Amino acid sequence: MEKLNLSEQQLIRTKKAQELKEKGIDPFGSKFIRTTTTNDIITQFNDKTKEELVTLNHSVTIAGRIVLSRLQGKSAFIELQDRDNSIQVYLKSDLLTPLEFDIFKKSDLGDIVGVTGVLFRTNMGELTVRATSFVHLTKALRPLPDKHHGLQDKEESRRRRYVDLIVNEQSRWVAKTRPKIIRAIQNYFDNKGFIEVETPVLHPILGGAAARPFTTHHNALDMDFYLRIATELPLKRLLVGGLEAVYEIGRLFRNEGIDATHNPEFTTVEAYLAYADVYDMMDLVEECISYVAQSVLGTHTINYQGQEIVLKNFKRIHMVDAIKEQTGINFFEKLTLKEAIALAKKHQVKLEKHFTYGHIVESFFEKFVESTIIQPTIVYGHPIEISPLAKQNPKDPRFTERFELFIATKEYANAFSELNDPIDQKNRFLEQLRQKEAGNDEASEMDIDFIESLEYGMPPAGGIGIGIDRLIMLLTDTPNIRDVILFPHARVKPTK
Repeated sequence: MEKLNLSEQQLIRTKKAQELKEKGIDPFGSKFIRTTTTNDIITQFNDKTKEELVTLNHSVTIAGRIVLSRLQGKSAFIELQDRDNSIQVYLKSDLLTPLEFDIFKKSDLGDIVGVTGVLFRTNMGELTVRATSFVHLTKALRPLPDKHHGLQDKEESRRRRYVDLIVNEQSRWVAKTRPKIIRAIQNYFDNKGFIEVETPVLHPILGGAAARPFTTHHNALDMDFYLRIATELPLKRLLVGGLEAVYEIGRLFRNEGIDATHNPEFTTVEAYLAYADVYDMMDLVEECISYVAQSVLGTHTINYQGQEIVLKNFKRIHMVDAIKEQTGINFFEKLTLKEAIALAKKHQVKLEKHFTYGHIVESFFEKFVESTIIQPTIVYGHPIEISPLAKQNPKDPRFTERFELFIATKEYANAFSELNDPIDQKNRFLEQLRQKEAGNDEASEMDIDFIESLEYGMPPAGGIGIGIDRLIMLLTDTPNIRDVILFPHARVKPTK
């Protein structure tokens, strides 16, 4: 038989929907009361023998989507899939009304139906529902992809996530695991006494991170705004206000590239703790991630892309020492900017016109160290030029009390001993403005209101941001960020 193309299938299914109407059946259904779900059935009855099920004679009413169907004359087997699982259903013409069996025979894969029946076990030993009632609920006008192959085009699966969720069990598991991970993060911070807050998405000043923003315009105020690139500055204002321990789980927006670990909008948790410092944040991030892994997966040891990773006892190393381990170069030495530039050229490290000593140190780390880090590693001591919101190291003012957490070559968290000196902060903002004039599109702007808030007095504090999407990737063994976001951005599909 010649394979029907999509338009022909749609035409046939639309005709079937019309035939249902002619029989007095709404092809797009109405409320249906089910007594249980497939997962509950499997949990409660999967250990029952064939004889025990006969004795129990237990009746269930379920609803779901037909994802497999095998018609054999006057009987058939279908696989019915709901949110959490699927179960086999046996249909026989003499157990249903003639109309019900006729409606079933004209059903298609993808149709949503309701079934009432008694549980039994087939000769092959499979837990099954023997249908005594079959109700059509929703007609699928488009065919599903092959169940065993799914959507072969990854971009198409991201554009049509709703189809991917139907045919891809892993996608459904990731979608259901994501909120569990976020809930575990909330539980961790709540149990630590942090207050969960919400801060504005629209910011009049660009700040809190180094990133290119999205811009928009508010008509009533006649003002331009940025979609926030970080939640940091509003949260630190709350420390000034005396809330002392705050966190926010929120969406951030950065007008930058898309790749396996970057999406234009993404989710983070940022937390700030008064009277703490960067070393407290080191303990916090290790404790938090270990807690989340244990809570959601029941283990600290995971497998990510073929690598076993242990999410506890994180290594801690200064950025300069990490560079020295890989290259032999010691940036603790009092090198001039000219000498640092010469080293960069010698080692083929890319330079940009706004680069300072600190930018060169960071570039060496990115080129020679990042790709070598597999196990959780806290890299601290970032140069001051790339850390405008972190406190200086009192022993070496070229570096700051800041760290980033790296796992499997990627960054997962960023933390500081927060800068609370308004004079120093103003000077850092001025330096950022000079960098912007020199061509650094990601430099921060001057935030006068934030400086004024610091002048009222912000307690010494530690702060941290953790990338939730990347953490979900890690805990679900998902290599691409767009596969842990239900509706990631993609280019418009060209029309034929």
